[in-house]
Amino acid sequence: MDALKIKEKKEDLNWIFDAEADVLYISSGKPKYAVSLDIGEGTVLRFDPETNDVIGVTIMNVSKRALRELRTQVAEERSKYNSK
Repeated sequence: MDALKIKEKKEDLNWIFDAEADVLYISSGKPKYAVSLDIGEGTVLRFDPETNDVIGVTIMNVSKRALRELRTQVAEERSKYNSK
């Protein structure tokens, strides 16, 4: 496969968060046929197979992942503060 293209800026960026499923869908432009590529850790890229432009990203367990990362960062900051 040739390299995927990620454009610098998209004016027509859309997103939907499904709270029940804890999934964030991000897309660019009007809905159209795309190929999905699972890049691991609950993240799927959607790209146009003709142009190789990335036209969407799906992030699963986004809230859990964000909270886990936030807790890690807070713990690190507390550790730095307490070691002074």
